[in-house]
Amino acid sequence: MITLEQKELLNHYNSGLELYKNRKFDEAITFFEKAMSINSNDGPSKLYLERCKAFKETPPPDDWDGVFTMKTK
Repeated sequence: MITLEQKELLNHYNSGLELYKNRKFDEAITFFEKAMSINSNDGPSKLYLERCKAFKETPPPDDWDGVFTMKTK
């Protein structure tokens, strides 16, 4: 059974993911941070939060398809 808290976290995550895919990294960060405020150990939100911050520093190319390419191991 999913709790209200888990449902809220999932809603924030899904909103952030949609914004991430649309290259709206600042807005996506807000939603991933909201998800992390509910559960600071949420791995997917943490991962995408880091990716959004990285893409703010170095934006993906114009033909970006949403895939994140790791540069280091």
